[in-house]
Formats: sequence, structure tokens, C-alpha cells
Amino acid sequence: QVQLVESGGGLVQAGNSLRLACAASGRSFSSSVMAWFRQAPGKEREFVAAISWGGSRVEYADSVKGRFTISRDNAKNTVNLQMNSLKVEDTGVYYCAATRATAWTRRVYDYWGQGTQVTVSS
Repeated sequence: QVQLVESGGGLVQAGNSLRLACAASGRSFSSSVMAWFRQAPGKEREFVAAISWGGSRVEYADSVKGRFTISRDNAKNTVNLQMNSLKVEDTGVYYCAATRATAWTRRVYDYWGQGTQVTVSS
């Protein structure tokens, strides 16, 4: 059974940092694109960051560029999201996602985690 399990969420004051982790199991994700999405209350789920299978390509939403860093460890089947200088508008449920295919373009995320709550207070 394929599973993506997020951890590391919590309540933090604006300006501080959090590090999210996603542990994958059930298959190897070393050839998958891994990504983070988030969903704020009353809003649609939005893309946050993605990383290619080898880690050589990364992509960020404009709203998090320069503050968030995505990384992965294929040996451990994990992907992380370091979030610095957090803002109130970063509040939401953060989801880990993975593709079945290797391709960087036209990504389709086939696997999703259950999400972890991040709340940033002012």
C-alpha cells in the first residue's frame, strides 16, 4: 500500500520557521517528482514547491520563493520543506504529493498524503 505521511506542522508565530517532512512507503519514489501543496481555509489547494527525482530541478510558487526550500533524500524515501520567515498567509493544510512518472513537465500527481496543519499567528 502506497502511503505519504506528512509531519512537522504546528502553530508558529510570524517570522519563525518550520520544517515539514514527508515519509513515503509502499514503493520507491526515487524516480518520482515530489511536491508540496497547501490549502488555506475557504480556498482551493495550491502548488507550493516541487523537486525532480534527482533533485537537480526545483520549482516554487512565487509567494514562497526565497523563504521555502524543498529537498529530498531518495535513500530514505523522504521529502522535506524548510519554511522560513513564515507569514500569516502561509497558514493552511500542507500536503505531500508524488508522481508515478519521472517527467518534470506535464506532471500528474498520483499519490497524496493526508496533510499536516500549519498555523502562523501574527
